[in-house]
Amino acid sequence: MPFPYEVDFSVVESDLDTYVDAVFGALKSGFLVMPKGDGFVEFDVFDAAYEVLKKATGGFREVTPDRVVPVVMKRPICLIVLRCMLGFTPPEWAYHASVYSKVEVSQGAARSIDRAIRLVPEAPVSTRATVKRKRIAALVESACQLLVAGTGDGVEEDMIHRLDKADTKEGLVSLSAAAQLGMPYSILLYERLLGRSFASHRDSVSELIGDVVENAVEDELAKHGVSARKTKRAERLPGFDQTPDFVAPNEHNPKVVIEAKLTEDDGTARDKVTRIQHLAQLSTSGGTGPGFEVVGCIAGRGFAVRREDMRKLILATRGKVFTLRNMSDLVEHTGLKEFRSS
Repeated sequence: MPFPYEVDFSVVESDLDTYVDAVFGALKSGFLVMPKGDGFVEFDVFDAAYEVLKKATGGFREVTPDRVVPVVMKRPICLIVLRCMLGFTPPEWAYHASVYSKVEVSQGAARSIDRAIRLVPEAPVSTRATVKRKRIAALVESACQLLVAGTGDGVEEDMIHRLDKADTKEGLVSLSAAAQLGMPYSILLYERLLGRSFASHRDSVSELIGDVVENAVEDELAKHGVSARKTKRAERLPGFDQTPDFVAPNEHNPKVVIEAKLTEDDGTARDKVTRIQHLAQLSTSGGTGPGFEVVGCIAGRGFAVRREDMRKLILATRGKVFTLRNMSDLVEHTGLKEFRSS
């Protein structure tokens, strides 16, 4: 079955559903794999830090700043283990630490500390980094207080406490029991339901995931020596009230514009299709014919859910829809071939 960019557009218009199926067949989802990215913590490193923290606190029976702070300063990855026990994000932890300890720990500082540790998990905190050491100590002190207290009393029936987890609900009783006895599998699965497996890591590499399609487009443009301008996030271009991802040969003489989009969610896919439709409308708004060619480069299962959205996408681009599977056809089957030099 040919793709919509391989035949005359009148043929596509006369049998649109056939070409919707062709694009659907070329789409695939990448949600099962994610890039590790910088700062990915391997399990053996995390597990070793957990054991160090467990030993320092006597199996989590004595979780005090005096016992925990020195260990964290010597082996900072222990701070990441501590955060996972709390189940907090760095900004959430920073807020509680600032309130509890009276030491100012900004959200940005907490994120920076967390990322620096994940990049070099075994490097001790320098004794000269006095401000950083003070902030880390404040984070540890607030964590110790929370882990000892557990959920406490006074939580309303229609609310749930963030520490209402199998390992922290009853304070150190829960924590030491979890460390010594392990947890029932159903409890682990239930807490995954509340927290989404791999959610934090996916959030941290979201830009890398989103760059997959843009990188593929860039590779094709570079391979053929095509003059094109890749726009920056939130950049404004003259003549465009909505900035496309690529403009060829440049924004002063736009002949081909490319939107490179990836989504695993059908609602987000609808929004991205609307963006491409708007570019198509903008192309014809200045005269009787298209001012520039609109090309859609897409990936992800989100685009393969709603047939009507795919129909709109094919019509808006006049069949110029490419996926990661057929990205090698991008230059040859669009106006980009006029600008290739190799």
